[in-house]
Amino acid sequence: MNKREEQRRIREEKQKAAQLRSTRQKLIAKTAMFLIVPLLVITVLYAIMGQGRVYSPIEIAPYDHTRGNPNGVKMVIYADFQCPACGTEHGVVAQAWNAISNKTQMIFRHYPLTGSHPHAWEAATYAEAAGNQGKFWEMYDLLFINQGYWAGLSDVDAEFDGYLTQLGLDLEQAHMDLESDDLIQKVRNDQRSGTRSGVRS
Repeated sequence: MNKREEQRRIREEKQKAAQLRSTRQKLIAKTAMFLIVPLLVITVLYAIMGQGRVYSPIEIAPYDHTRGNPNGVKMVIYADFQCPACGTEHGVVAQAWNAISNKTQMIFRHYPLTGSHPHAWEAATYAEAAGNQGKFWEMYDLLFINQGYWAGLSDVDAEFDGYLTQLGLDLEQAHMDLESDDLIQKVRNDQRSGTRSGVRS
């Protein structure tokens, strides 16, 4: 085989290899279109619809915890039960509440900072479990009033169960509620609402 034929053979092999690569890339692209794109669409739809609506601070969600005058000035509070600054805020609002409750509606939303407060998520879910039995605000007060104690514990379950018992709640029902997707989604939606509204800490 002379040099010219050898070069032609090499050129033909390169062309065949390029065609094979092109065919393979087209096949991968088609597979992606039929497999990956539908999965992506499903994921986006779940993110938008499956997690429930997120409410801004100027809207009141049907599941929000509210107290005070529904026609009064709206005071939306995003808080973390383990946050010391939130505990201070609770004390200030508690002292002023009798004077302002007839002209203010307080709306509470969870914003647990789980990166720095290891019990914040659990406190939020316990508050929601108490809320399912009509005692959210009582649990809210107990969590903030006793924050200095339980925030330092390694395990808070027994302490929080004690608060539920103190409030006369059904412990077994509360434990079932703690595992409820609806309860967990409520806390997550509160967090998402806070993040979208610019809450960072």
